[in-house]
Amino acid sequence: MSTTSYYLDPNNDYHAKNPSKDADVVNEKLLADTVQYYEECHNDYLFAWCNRDNLALHYGYWNEDKPYHHHQALLNTNSELYKAAGIKSSDHVLDAGCGLGGSSLWMASQHQNKVTGITLSQKQADYAKKNAKRRQLAELVEFKVADFCQTPFADESFDVVWALESSCYALNKGDFLKEAYRVLKKGGRLALCDAFMLRRQFDEHEWQTVMAFLNGWMLPNLAERAEFLQLLQQAGFQASHTIDISRQVLPSSKYMYQTAQRLAPVQKLSQWLGLRSQAQTDNYQVGLAQYDFFHNRLAEYCIFTATK
Repeated sequence: MSTTSYYLDPNNDYHAKNPSKDADVVNEKLLADTVQYYEECHNDYLFAWCNRDNLALHYGYWNEDKPYHHHQALLNTNSELYKAAGIKSSDHVLDAGCGLGGSSLWMASQHQNKVTGITLSQKQADYAKKNAKRRQLAELVEFKVADFCQTPFADESFDVVWALESSCYALNKGDFLKEAYRVLKKGGRLALCDAFMLRRQFDEHEWQTVMAFLNGWMLPNLAERAEFLQLLQQAGFQASHTIDISRQVLPSSKYMYQTAQRLAPVQKLSQWLGLRSQAQTDNYQVGLAQYDFFHNRLAEYCIFTATK
């Protein structure tokens, strides 16, 4: 008895039904859909995941030796990435894909870094600016609307490019890495944290999990670790280093799953009343699917650092 096998191509856009074969058209739609997703799900994130202090749109880092709560674990991820990249207070950081500005504001408040955050969403940029002003950090942090694969910055503008669960949104991860390399000063560092596929071949059930993961978060695809290391080298980066922190983020994945379970009645009723958009419903569904995605070892979660 034969079973259907599915293959995840690293350069295709799987986030939605997009019949175009033109890479520019595909990418343009992806960018527009990403903006729509984050703006429609803005309140969902604030209600169910982050708080006004961390403004985190990423997984939390749980150290088994210490009893953290969820919101502290989200801040821990910032700390681990900052430490891994050897960032100094004097470094000017580009937060590439800054979301609500959580990491940018954390670096400014905790380490006095000058940070420039970029996002595709004007709503996110405006929200981040308001929080910078509220926390009296506006002199250190600025937020702009820009595509991290085609930024408006001059060559060698930054000491660090920070990408916390953002590089996954690039259709071609190499495009992001080449742009990061361009805007980094000589000796500058890339600090990156994200999910990476452990394999590309899947059965029917696994494929449904992978598609729910990608579609729920509007992701075009994910790279494998070895592929990403090769792309780093092709972009010109040296002294790359990888840290697998999958074990430390699994409790965060479980927390997300349990939160989705608790919100199931609200989701079902709101959807029945027509109060939830498709993006919001998919965002709820990925809260369930991501548990299998990581716990069944379809993907890993890693920190990458590299030097120009």
